[in-house]
Amino acid sequence: MLFEDLKPQVIHILKDNDKPVTDRLYLICKLFKDNIDYYDWVGFYFKNEDKEELKLHTYVGEKTDHVIIPFGKGICGQVAVSNENFVVPDVQAQDNYIACSLTVKSEIVIPLFKNGENIGQIDIDSEVSDPFTEKDERFLEFVNQEVAKIL
Repeated sequence: MLFEDLKPQVIHILKDNDKPVTDRLYLICKLFKDNIDYYDWVGFYFKNEDKEELKLHTYVGEKTDHVIIPFGKGICGQVAVSNENFVVPDVQAQDNYIACSLTVKSEIVIPLFKNGENIGQIDIDSEVSDPFTEKDERFLEFVNQEVAKIL
């Protein structure tokens, strides 16, 4: 039920045209981190101009050194290439995982499409093993569809 409760709040935040896009995306990240107990780091990465890399746009959680991620590297970089959701129940089991923090146990990355093109993604790290379900995927797909409307 939590995700259904958050959907109207997501729409409300994104429709606030008095705030810059970056501020609205930050508020989405904060909303999720504050309300979903296993969402410990929430951020948006976007394609860095014409380069084959992602650039961190905004996030909430522990500071990260991974501001730029080349396509194909780590979970985020793989999603930039595959255009598919990637749920990682155990980051230790992933060969191509870029460790952001020793406390992270799992990750979910959902691509963000605008006019059919993968322009970015929402990335969520959790300090809980295997917390993400299909409900998280569907909710985050909804979020990205709404975010695409303001970009």
